[in-house]
Amino acid sequence: MAPGTQFNLVLGGGGLKGLAHIGVLDALEERGLVPSGIVGCSMGALIAAAWATGMSLTEMEDRALAVTRKDVFRIAHLDMAMKRMLSPAIYRREPLDNLISGIVGNPIFRDLPRRLVVNTVDLNTGQQVLWGLPGLDEARVADAVFASCALPGILPPRQILGRVCVDGAVIENLPVRAALALSPAPIIAVDVGGARVERSGVERKGFVSTYSRGLEIVMQTLAGEDLRDWDGPPVILVRPRVERVSMFAFNRTPFLITEGYRALNEVLDLLPTDFAELPAGILPQREMVVRVERKRCVGCGACAARAPDIFTMGVDRIAVVRAERQWWSPMGDYLLTACPTRAITAEPYSPPR
Repeated sequence: MAPGTQFNLVLGGGGLKGLAHIGVLDALEERGLVPSGIVGCSMGALIAAAWATGMSLTEMEDRALAVTRKDVFRIAHLDMAMKRMLSPAIYRREPLDNLISGIVGNPIFRDLPRRLVVNTVDLNTGQQVLWGLPGLDEARVADAVFASCALPGILPPRQILGRVCVDGAVIENLPVRAALALSPAPIIAVDVGGARVERSGVERKGFVSTYSRGLEIVMQTLAGEDLRDWDGPPVILVRPRVERVSMFAFNRTPFLITEGYRALNEVLDLLPTDFAELPAGILPQREMVVRVERKRCVGCGACAARAPDIFTMGVDRIAVVRAERQWWSPMGDYLLTACPTRAITAEPYSPPR
C-alpha cells in the first residue's frame, strides 16, 4: 500500500487483547498510511478514540503499559450489598470512567480532528447504535467509549442522549459493515476476538472467566457469520496471534503491541501496494491443500452442510473434499474448528519443483 491510499480501519473488541491495536497503528504510521476513518468496538473503541483525538502512539503505548487491573476493575461491593441481584454490574464505573476521560478528554464527536465511529448497542431496543455518524455526532466521545466497553453484567450500561447503551460486541464485535457508512473504500479489519482455541479448566476459575470465555466464543462466531458472504469492498483481515491471551490479562501488554505490529506488516506484505489491484472478498487469499483424515471423520456431515462447495459426503458417509486445492480466505479457517473430531486439515500449497 502506498502512502495516501484511501481506506477505513476497523478495530474489534477482545478485552485487553485490544491493546494489539496500538501495534497495528504503529505499523500503519511507519508505512505512511493514514485511515480515512476509524471504527472501534470495546477496547478497539478506546484505542480508536485515542487516535482520533490526535494522541501520539508513543503516549498511547506509555499509557497502555502503565494500566493496572485496579485502573479498570474494582468490585461494586456497595451496589451488590445494597441492591443484590438488582446491582447493574459486578464492577464499578468510576475507574474506567476516569481512565477513558484521561485519554480522550471531553470532546463530542463532531469536534474531533479525525473521523471516528464507536459501536454500541441500545440495551432496551437491541439496535446497533454507531456514535459519530451524522445525527449521532453530538454525544460525548468518552460516554460512547465507556458504553462500547460495558460488557453487560460486568460494567454498568451508559445512558447517552436518551439511549441506554452497552458493548457493541453483543451484535457485531468486528464492525466491518459499519465502515461502509463512512465510505465505500477498502477496509482493514483487525480481529483480536481470537481464532478458536481450546482451553481447559475454565469452569473452575469463577464467574468472570466463565463469562468472558462464553463471550469470546460468541465474538468468534459472530465475526465468521458476518463476513462469510461479504460482498462489499475488499476487506483485509488482520488476526494477531492473541487467542491464547486472556481477555483480562494486564501483564501481556508488550507482547500484544508487538504482535499487532507484526500481524499488520505480515498481511500487507502479502498484498499488492495498489488497492485498485485487490480482488473482492476477504483478504489475503491463499491456495491451500484441504484434506479429510478418514480415520477421524465420524460422518456427522457438518462440513458438507457448512461448505457444500468444498465438501461432500461419500457413499460410506465419510466426508470427501471435492478438490484438494482451494483458494482459501481467512474465513475458511472456521471450517477446521467446526469439525468436532478435527478431521479437516488445510496447508499452504507448494508447487512441485
